[in-house]
Amino acid sequence: MRGLPARRVASSVLCATVLIGIAGPAAVAADNDSARKHVHAASSAPVPNADALLAQVKSLGDVGGVLTPVTDLLTQALKADNGQLSADKAKSLGDAVTAAVAKITAAAPAAPAVPAAPAVPAAPAVPALPSLKSADDAKAKAPADLAGDALASLQKAVSTLLAAVTSGNVAGVVPAVTGVVTGLVNVVAATLLGGGLPAPSLPGLPALPSTSSLPAVPAVPGV
Repeated sequence: MRGLPARRVASSVLCATVLIGIAGPAAVAADNDSARKHVHAASSAPVPNADALLAQVKSLGDVGGVLTPVTDLLTQALKADNGQLSADKAKSLGDAVTAAVAKITAAAPAAPAVPAAPAVPAAPAVPALPSLKSADDAKAKAPADLAGDALASLQKAVSTLLAAVTSGNVAGVVPAVTGVVTGLVNVVAATLLGGGLPAPSLPGLPALPSTSSLPAVPAVPGV
């Protein structure tokens, strides 16, 4: 009679062992799966202010996209004999600049429409007050407008240079190159001033000029 309880105990122990053997790996797998989900959720969290930082990165990329084709054109023009290029070469270099400018222009966000202001009843005439706006305030433009103007001026300067390097007249190349360099500087300055980028922090670096003091692209006589 003593053997029967012993067999029952042994059977119970065996069953418990089998259950533990089955449930153990499942529990560990469940814990591992939970840990993986937690890590994935943590790794999927967005970077703080990511959208603003990406906009800054894009503005710098846009400048780089214009710099390369424009500097390629300038380099080819300055290294060529008498500053003259073949029509095909000039067209190829000019098309690269046009494509870069068009890509930036197409990606620029459209300005939001301004709703019309409601009509205001006429007020009795009063003496005019002197304007408190300075000349710089009057010339100031929105960042998008400033960048667009700079790109348009650069494109115009590039067209002038393309005409000069295919005209057979070396005298017109230098002022045309100067106009393109100035236009390129304007694009970079407009991007830095209006692209929401952080202020430069290099010790000893002078402050950037205001947008109203950016030089205009010089006109080329006879073009």
